[in-house]
Amino acid sequence: MMSGRVYLVGAGPGDPGLLTLRGQRCLAAADVVVHDDLVSRRLLEHARPDAEVIAVGGAHGDPARLDQAEIERLLVARATSGKTVVRLKNGDPFLFGRGAEEAEALGRAGVPFEVVPGVSAALAVPAYAGIPATHRDHASLVTIATGHQARPAAGAEPTAPALPWAELARQRGTLVFVMGMRQLPAIMAKLLEHGLAGATPAAAVERGTTGRQRTVVATVATLAERVAAAELGPPAVVVVGSVVGVRERVRWFEERPLFGRRVVVTRPRAQAGELARLLEDAGAEVILFPTIAIAPPRDPAALERAVAGAAQQDWIVFTSPNGVRVFFEVFARQERDVRELATVRLAAIGPETAAELGRRHLRADTVPAEYRAEGLIAALAGEDLRGRRFLLPRAAGARAVLPQALTARGARVEEVVAYDAVLPGEADVAGLGAALAARAVDAIAFTSSSTVRNFVTLLGAEQVRRLVCDGRPAVACIGPVTAETARGAGLVVAVEPRAYTAPALAAALIEHLRARGS
Repeated sequence: MMSGRVYLVGAGPGDPGLLTLRGQRCLAAADVVVHDDLVSRRLLEHARPDAEVIAVGGAHGDPARLDQAEIERLLVARATSGKTVVRLKNGDPFLFGRGAEEAEALGRAGVPFEVVPGVSAALAVPAYAGIPATHRDHASLVTIATGHQARPAAGAEPTAPALPWAELARQRGTLVFVMGMRQLPAIMAKLLEHGLAGATPAAAVERGTTGRQRTVVATVATLAERVAAAELGPPAVVVVGSVVGVRERVRWFEERPLFGRRVVVTRPRAQAGELARLLEDAGAEVILFPTIAIAPPRDPAALERAVAGAAQQDWIVFTSPNGVRVFFEVFARQERDVRELATVRLAAIGPETAAELGRRHLRADTVPAEYRAEGLIAALAGEDLRGRRFLLPRAAGARAVLPQALTARGARVEEVVAYDAVLPGEADVAGLGAALAARAVDAIAFTSSSTVRNFVTLLGAEQVRRLVCDGRPAVACIGPVTAETARGAGLVVAVEPRAYTAPALAAALIEHLRARGS
């Protein structure tokens, strides 16, 4: 019997940036990822494209939710078939995460496992709300308790968990309750019943460390009522103690410029990282809705021939990072030596394309100041192009401006389709449509004409006209070609940066949303 290995990995409390480096490495190596429902989908970007991804969590009562025994059997089955499995669990797997139970089940089955601790919501969520667990002037003791109780019979009221309430009420430190929102009135009542002063500061933090974080500050006597009035719900962390009062002096997360804003990023999943990170660093909640997937060309033999003869060209013009990646993947597969290209001059449209060449220790001879075909034509104005051979490995359906202009100046141009930008298979069209209908999206970022066209195809032109209108959500385009395509689709473009890069797009979008206010 083959035996793989299971890694019980803590996913952290919600902010994808709080995944540990060890956890990221495990995800990148996994054949199978088994994750809880609340785990940020952004973390799954670290998994291999060919990894099997299985969602096992869900709300109580969800028929798709697996019980604990089924999850343990699943882990054992995948591992004993020789797979490397990551069990991705919310927060820390050994703090109210049932990770120890899964480890015991793996041990009984003889399956090797490792534990990768995670950042616990019990400490991180209050910190993101500006509430320290300890403070020299307030608390040197922290008690973390579960507010979860076995579900009562149908129709019965939630009850407080069986905890040493008398000790908790008099411990004179910080109390942190996780998974306690359904039992919040009962928990607060138990603390009052056992002598904790009703005026003791208390807070509830919903969806902490994410762009949807909301915080209610009250007292033990009033928290349950105020939480109900604000319609806060799980997942949330409850903090009791005088440390809650520190929040007004050290709150920081809500002060980020895009806090509470939701931005849709339409870039291919593998390339969305930089733009998503910049927006998340500004406090936004990023919704990844990739509208294109990079697919092989319909005629791979033509690309193979073009790469094999690349050394005979005078110029190779790369118009996108994808073109660079695909070209050199074929180059490597043919076991070619980059020194073959010593006499070939390289042009890159845009700094991101140039950076992709740089990752292969190649420096572009020309990077036009204007990051589109017209800019390259202008940059080559002083060159005698008569008889010069140009290779253009590009996306299927790319604009004809560049090859036509080069041919008009006497160049011999060979165009080859390096990749095709196709509709993705995993787009959550229904989910995005519902968010747009609820006016719960503040901006949509487009990074190429293909992302615009496929966005309209996926949602339907009529739905796009109905839901993306009146400047809400704001439409942001990376450059004039993309903006022209968006306007042609009937969209009103609100953001168009001067530089056609992801950082410039993020900066312009941040400035626009900040100026617009709520």
